[in-house]
Amino acid sequence: MNAVTLHLSPERRQALDKGFFDVFGTKPECYFSAPGRTEISGNHTDHQRGRVLAGAVNLDTQAAVRLNGTGVIRIQSKGYPMCQVDLAQLQPVECEINSTPALVRGVAARFAQLGCEVRGFDAYAESTVLPGSGLSSSAAYEVLIGTIINHLFFDTKVSQPEIAQIGQYAENVFFGKPCGLMDQTASAVGGLVTIDFADKDHPVIRPVDFDFSTTGHALCIIDSRADHADLTDEYAAVTRELKTVSAYFGKEVITEIDEQDFYAAIPELRKVCTDRAIMRTIHEYNENRRVPQQVECLEKGDFEGFLRLTKESGFSSWMYLQNVIPLGYVEQQAMAVALGLCEHYLQGRGAYRVHGGGFAGTVQAFVPMDLLESFRTGIDAALGEGACHVLDIRPQGGVKMEV
Repeated sequence: MNAVTLHLSPERRQALDKGFFDVFGTKPECYFSAPGRTEISGNHTDHQRGRVLAGAVNLDTQAAVRLNGTGVIRIQSKGYPMCQVDLAQLQPVECEINSTPALVRGVAARFAQLGCEVRGFDAYAESTVLPGSGLSSSAAYEVLIGTIINHLFFDTKVSQPEIAQIGQYAENVFFGKPCGLMDQTASAVGGLVTIDFADKDHPVIRPVDFDFSTTGHALCIIDSRADHADLTDEYAAVTRELKTVSAYFGKEVITEIDEQDFYAAIPELRKVCTDRAIMRTIHEYNENRRVPQQVECLEKGDFEGFLRLTKESGFSSWMYLQNVIPLGYVEQQAMAVALGLCEHYLQGRGAYRVHGGGFAGTVQAFVPMDLLESFRTGIDAALGEGACHVLDIRPQGGVKMEV
């Protein structure tokens, strides 16, 4: 699934070599890349062991790497402080919660648990997956570190889907964020894929043979320019509230509960759960049903049907999942403004929806090519230059690059 070769361009190699030499005073030995991802469908379904449709994108994090002969991983990402992790300590460190070293330590720790003898290396990284862009820079970073360790120290014994699970482990246990597995899987595997997480240890990943460039529409991601740094509890509240519903039935996740049983139990559920938890559960059922319908539309060439379902997904996220406006926010509603702008500039055509975690971050839009220029101009004028990104699906996931 990840057999497509990725060649490092001479320009990027020159930049990586210079950055590496400026920091470490020597030349790198090899180069790696991991892409950002876009969620096409399945908004907040992965942590409920549901279904998603996602794709790797042509924005990535690249690194020049060299073994350093020590027990310390040193990573210099352009524009950020040096990240150093001593491999003698592979337990969660409380003061590292929500930090880059936590991700590196968590990935290294999981490889060590699998029997890999992780050793020190130096890396210089540059990324076009901007933090907060909604394209999951953290997943790309986790997949990048996992791919490096897998190649350098484990003879690529770990599959790309397993690297995704390692990244999720690092984010859940060391970083402190209760994320699902979609972001890491899409980044690790590459291409356009539909994933069924019913078996959490062995998710079923299937490539979807579809080329968006043939549809006469551009795939756009709109940066709302909202800061989601203080919204961790908003994201965590989604899974926390859904757990109150699943706990009522003695289950772990919503997908284990028969939908009719849920609706029949609503009078009693409202006595022990919040109404928002019930609304969010309704979204889970509808969204999980929508994903295979969208996949079928793409595989049959019914792009108009796909767009209709995309709009439904966006409405469901806003109405039922309620991940557009953070609780209590009145003056700042950047995601809602971005969605309103999309509706205005699309003129009833194409489709748009909340993208990824929501609350802050990005909106996804499928924009007819004859509207693209006016759409992008209008979005950038309202939200700032460069707010609208036009993307392509990247065939490669996390890879060692050819030079």
